[in-house]
Amino acid sequence: MKIGVLALQGAVREHILHIELSGYEGIAIKRVEQLDESDGLILPGGESTTLRRLMDLYGFKEKLQQLDLPMFGTCAGLIVLAKNVENESGYLNKLDITVERNSFGRQVDS
Repeated sequence: MKIGVLALQGAVREHILHIELSGYEGIAIKRVEQLDESDGLILPGGESTTLRRLMDLYGFKEKLQQLDLPMFGTCAGLIVLAKNVENESGYLNKLDITVERNSFGRQVDS
C-alpha cells in the first residue's frame, strides 16, 4: 500500500518516515499526476492560506475534490479538508467537520 504525502509545505519527510515505520510505502506527492499512484493521502501542516494558494497554483484542488481517496490532515491539512471552517467557507469540503483557524489569535500565538 502506498500512502502519499502532499509535498507543498509542512513536515513531509516526517510523515513519510512514520508511514514507512508502520510498514507501508510513503511517497512525496509533488505533481497532480502522482495522486493516481496513492492508496491514501496525508495533507501535512503549514499555513492553511498558503497551502490553499499552492494547491490552486499547481492544480491539486480540482483533482482532490474529484478523488474518492482516503485522506488525513494535520493542522493546515485538516483545515483544507474540513467542510466547515469558522468564519469562512470550506476549501476541499471532504471531511464533515467544523474547524476554527487560529483560535488564539495570530498563527504565531495559537
